[in-house]
Amino acid sequence: MLKKLAPIFVLLLCLSQLTAQETLPEDQKTDSLKTAPFAMDTTLIDTIVIRRMQSRIKQRAESVNLQNTTISFKKTEPLKEGYKKFQVPTFWQSVNLIGLNFSQAAFVNWNAGGNNSISAQTNARFERNYKFRYFQWENILETRYGINLQEGQKIRKTDDAIRVSSTVGYRRDTISNWYYSMKANFNTQYTDGYKYPDRETPISRVMSPGYFFLGAGTSYISEDRKFNFYVSPLTVKSTFVFDQDLADKGAFGVEKAVLDADGNILEDGKNIFLEVGFLITNNWETQIMDNVGLKHRLNAYTDYLQSFGNIDIDWELNLSLKVNKYIVTSLGTHVIYDDDILFDPVKNDAGIVINEGKPKLQFKQLLGVGVAYNF
Repeated sequence: MLKKLAPIFVLLLCLSQLTAQETLPEDQKTDSLKTAPFAMDTTLIDTIVIRRMQSRIKQRAESVNLQNTTISFKKTEPLKEGYKKFQVPTFWQSVNLIGLNFSQAAFVNWNAGGNNSISAQTNARFERNYKFRYFQWENILETRYGINLQEGQKIRKTDDAIRVSSTVGYRRDTISNWYYSMKANFNTQYTDGYKYPDRETPISRVMSPGYFFLGAGTSYISEDRKFNFYVSPLTVKSTFVFDQDLADKGAFGVEKAVLDADGNILEDGKNIFLEVGFLITNNWETQIMDNVGLKHRLNAYTDYLQSFGNIDIDWELNLSLKVNKYIVTSLGTHVIYDDDILFDPVKNDAGIVINEGKPKLQFKQLLGVGVAYNF
């Protein structure tokens, strides 16, 4: 009897174990299986829910408002400067400036008195500058000429100058602004100069004087070329007086003629006077305000051999007030002191110079309103 009931008893025991296994919580099933004394053949199957009927996506129709774009030029300002065509990059930089200044005075039944007058001055400046890496070459031509016409007088000259300069510089690297430089300057004038009202005896003429400087040294040049400082410990200064009458008088430092007791010329005066000395030049240009510019130029020279310590000064300071692109007001001063230019010579009754005079400070001031064109 027991043998027949044994299979049934085993079957009931297995069913009871399966029922107990299923009653475990979900989070304990895995642990219980791991800790079971024997491995069980189990399979976990995730449930996938498939809906037979899915809700359709609704499409919402929205209107689109398209507007035509309107272009208006009511608030568009014209270009202040004309359109410039594309230019091929170059290492050359050029400046072309021409100006004309006027000043005028008129009187009609003026109780305090006065003479009608008009003055005009023309000036031009041309530059051709080259710069590439270690090498720089600067060339400047500057010229001025002015006249004054006053009632009851003939035309008088108010300004007259020709100035040419060329500077060659070389630097060791592209970071430094210091250059090894060689500089050449040439100055002269266009027409005869007089000590008015005397119009018979000129006191200066073209190439009388003429000045030529040639030297070597070092210079500091800023990247924008607005500041240039040059020092030359060895510069040759040549003074030319090609008018023989002025040369015989020893004008501008040349050796004058040798005269006898009666004033007759035994030996003509020299036409060239050479000096070797120390030269400092400085050019500076800046904008004080939007329409106000300042230019400064200074030359200082002293001779080693004959008059070391006597410094020749040539200083210009110009202020320009720009009204617009073409109208400019200019105010300028020019100061010169040259130990070789003498004033107030003393003559005896025979007309022979017994005292050549002494050097004096020379000063000139100009004010004008005019037009300027840069191209």
